[in-house]
Amino acid sequence: MTDFNPVQLIAAKRDGEALPDADLKAFIDAYTNGAVPDYQMSAFLMAAYLNGLSASEAAALTEAMLASGTHIDLSDVPGTKVGKHSTGGVGDKVSPILVPLVASCGVPVAKLSGRGLGHTGGTLDKLESIPGFHTDLSVEQYRRQVADVGAVIAGQTGKVAPADKKLYALRDVTATVESIPLIAASIMSKKLAEGNDALVLDVKCGRGAFMKNEDDARALAEHMVAIGAEHDTPVVAVMTNMDVPLGRAVGNWPEIQEAIACLRGEHAPSSLMQIVRGLAGEMIALGGAADSPEEGRAKAREAIESGAAWERFRRLVDAQGGDLSVVDAPDSRLDSASVAEVEIPAGTDGYVEDLDALSIGQAAVELGAGRQTKEESVDPVAGLTELKKPGDAVAEGEVLARLHSSESPDLDAVRAAVRQAYTFSETPPTAPSALKARYDSNGWADLKDERH
Repeated sequence: MTDFNPVQLIAAKRDGEALPDADLKAFIDAYTNGAVPDYQMSAFLMAAYLNGLSASEAAALTEAMLASGTHIDLSDVPGTKVGKHSTGGVGDKVSPILVPLVASCGVPVAKLSGRGLGHTGGTLDKLESIPGFHTDLSVEQYRRQVADVGAVIAGQTGKVAPADKKLYALRDVTATVESIPLIAASIMSKKLAEGNDALVLDVKCGRGAFMKNEDDARALAEHMVAIGAEHDTPVVAVMTNMDVPLGRAVGNWPEIQEAIACLRGEHAPSSLMQIVRGLAGEMIALGGAADSPEEGRAKAREAIESGAAWERFRRLVDAQGGDLSVVDAPDSRLDSASVAEVEIPAGTDGYVEDLDALSIGQAAVELGAGRQTKEESVDPVAGLTELKKPGDAVAEGEVLARLHSSESPDLDAVRAAVRQAYTFSETPPTAPSALKARYDSNGWADLKDERH
């Protein structure tokens, strides 16, 4: 095709042809501006879903969505800025720990985050459970905070990749959400707009993740790294386990409370901190503050032990209007939430063998911690704490989890759902690996957990 024609473009993709970059850009521009109607874009999305997009097409689609809005310029901020993105999961409070941690090691981090929908929580909802915390920053406030604090976590404005916002809403109602190239282009159009020089991706895999199996997780990682290469942005993808909730808390304030304990160095060794250190090592190395991810992990550990990461978190909270008195005394925040207990089932003695992340995420939604539609509000203190995890010894009558809500959920139903999420065994199970593998321009490499 030489002249852009929506019908010809749709027909070409329907027939499995590769589309020229210029035609894809023209199509996205026309849709964003209202010249291409929803029904034509729906036809294109289904053709792309069925026939796929090449790496080149996915990169061109990303570029078109990126060019539809503001591309934040952080070039005047000293240092190599490194971004982070997670594909989402249950109990995923990595960003509130990781962003200040990496910044405290001398690598600036600028992050645009989203809200929770369904069983996966959102970083913005979690941070906004801190009284006074603002995520609706202007581009200038965002830029200034990266320069002053070295870290920012803000909401995506309508000026960033507006084409992606329109396309995502259409994908949601046309059964085309699950296309890996479309997912990759959607994620990368927003991440490339953040203004960072490099990017680390946490690609979650398992029951509580969007990517349920390793093949799909690997394909998504490969697409996003390829898109980064097309845009001259170094990208490392780390595949992590999301069969089991991360940490022992699920919900907005419950997860911030747990993140605070991690930043203070009070949290016991866990899969959560293995993932935090694994991602931090990659980010610190990409940012030039370490010669290797291994050295980066060591620096991350030192930043927790010295208190530098905790102090950087307090600076980030203060800069975005959060109440430091609540952050400094986090236990008080749950006093207003009713507490119910889920006890170990009668006749159970032994160990937790497994815990279904998806079921726990859905229980948190029932307590008020999540939303089923984007318009719904969330209860900031609702959720679960003190979750027993696989490998924990258990006995009849002990507490399996604590439930929190300031609303009036059906606690009996939530208790039953939580119990059904667990399986038990007489012998300790083999702990699954939290860090599965990493992927960059050199290919895949297996990762080993640090167990201490």
